[in-house]
Amino acid sequence: MTKNETSALRHVAAGEVLFHSGLWGVPMGFLWAGGDGLSAGRLPQWAADAVVVLERRGLVAIRAVAGARDAAVRVTEAGMRQLGGVGAR
Repeated sequence: MTKNETSALRHVAAGEVLFHSGLWGVPMGFLWAGGDGLSAGRLPQWAADAVVVLERRGLVAIRAVAGARDAAVRVTEAGMRQLGGVGAR
Protein backbone atom coordinates (compact mmCIF):
# COMPACT_ATOMS: atom_id res chain seq x y z
CA MET A 1 0.00 0.00 0.00
CA THR A 2 1.36 3.44 -0.92
CA LYS A 3 1.80 6.31 1.51
CA ASN A 4 -1.15 8.12 -0.13
CA GLU A 5 -3.38 5.06 0.19
CA THR A 6 -2.44 4.60 3.84
CA SER A 7 -3.14 8.26 4.55
CA ALA A 8 -6.49 8.11 2.75
CA LEU A 9 -7.45 4.94 4.63
CA ARG A 10 -6.72 6.67 7.93
CA HIS A 11 -8.84 9.67 6.90
CA VAL A 12 -11.73 7.35 6.03
CA ALA A 13 -11.33 5.48 9.33
CA ALA A 14 -11.54 8.81 11.16
CA GLY A 15 -14.89 9.56 9.46
CA GLU A 16 -13.46 12.45 7.47
CA VAL A 17 -14.52 11.42 3.95
CA LEU A 18 -17.89 11.68 2.19
CA PHE A 19 -19.03 10.75 -1.32
CA HIS A 20 -21.18 13.17 -3.30
CA SER A 21 -23.33 11.52 -5.98
CA GLY A 22 -23.46 14.58 -8.22
CA LEU A 23 -27.23 14.86 -7.96
CA TRP A 24 -27.05 18.49 -6.82
CA GLY A 25 -24.62 21.33 -6.43
CA VAL A 26 -21.14 20.03 -7.13
CA PRO A 27 -19.84 17.29 -9.44
CA MET A 28 -19.64 13.67 -8.30
CA GLY A 29 -16.66 12.96 -6.10
CA PHE A 30 -15.16 12.69 -2.64
CA LEU A 31 -15.45 15.45 -0.06
CA TRP A 32 -14.05 16.20 3.38
CA ALA A 33 -16.55 15.82 6.21
CA GLY A 34 -16.70 18.67 8.68
CA GLY A 35 -17.17 18.25 12.42
CA ASP A 36 -20.93 18.41 11.87
CA GLY A 37 -20.78 15.57 9.32
CA LEU A 38 -21.58 17.87 6.41
CA SER A 39 -19.44 18.62 3.39
CA ALA A 40 -16.39 20.77 4.12
CA GLY A 41 -14.77 20.90 0.67
CA ARG A 42 -13.36 18.60 -1.97
CA LEU A 43 -10.61 16.09 -1.29
CA PRO A 44 -7.38 16.83 -3.14
CA GLN A 45 -6.98 14.73 -6.28
CA TRP A 46 -4.27 12.49 -4.77
CA ALA A 47 -6.59 11.58 -1.88
CA ALA A 48 -9.62 11.01 -4.13
CA ASP A 49 -7.53 8.76 -6.39
CA ALA A 50 -6.33 6.80 -3.35
CA VAL A 51 -9.90 6.33 -2.06
CA VAL A 52 -10.92 4.94 -5.47
CA VAL A 53 -8.07 2.41 -5.28
CA LEU A 54 -9.07 1.47 -1.72
CA GLU A 55 -12.67 0.93 -2.82
CA ARG A 56 -11.58 -1.31 -5.69
CA ARG A 57 -9.53 -3.37 -3.23
CA GLY A 58 -12.51 -3.71 -0.87
CA LEU A 59 -10.83 -1.75 1.92
CA VAL A 60 -13.47 1.01 2.00
CA ALA A 61 -17.13 1.17 1.02
CA ILE A 62 -19.59 3.95 0.35
CA ARG A 63 -22.62 3.72 2.59
CA ALA A 64 -25.83 3.79 0.53
CA VAL A 65 -28.15 6.70 1.33
CA ALA A 66 -31.53 7.74 -0.01
CA GLY A 67 -31.86 10.89 -2.05
CA ALA A 68 -29.13 13.39 -2.77
CA ARG A 69 -27.40 13.43 0.61
CA ASP A 70 -23.65 12.93 0.81
CA ALA A 71 -22.78 9.36 1.79
CA ALA A 72 -20.18 8.48 4.39
CA VAL A 73 -17.22 6.43 3.21
CA ARG A 74 -16.47 3.68 5.73
CA VAL A 75 -13.60 1.29 6.30
CA THR A 76 -14.47 -2.37 5.73
CA GLU A 77 -13.26 -5.23 7.93
CA ALA A 78 -10.47 -5.87 5.42
CA GLY A 79 -9.53 -2.19 5.65
CA MET A 80 -9.39 -2.38 9.44
CA ARG A 81 -7.07 -5.36 9.21
CA GLN A 82 -4.89 -3.42 6.78
CA LEU A 83 -4.78 -0.45 9.17
CA GLY A 84 -3.70 -2.76 11.95
CA GLY A 85 -0.84 -3.93 9.80
CA VAL A 86 0.47 -0.43 9.12
CA GLY A 87 0.41 0.87 12.68
CA ALA A 88 -2.96 2.63 12.78
CA ARG A 89 -3.20 5.53 15.14
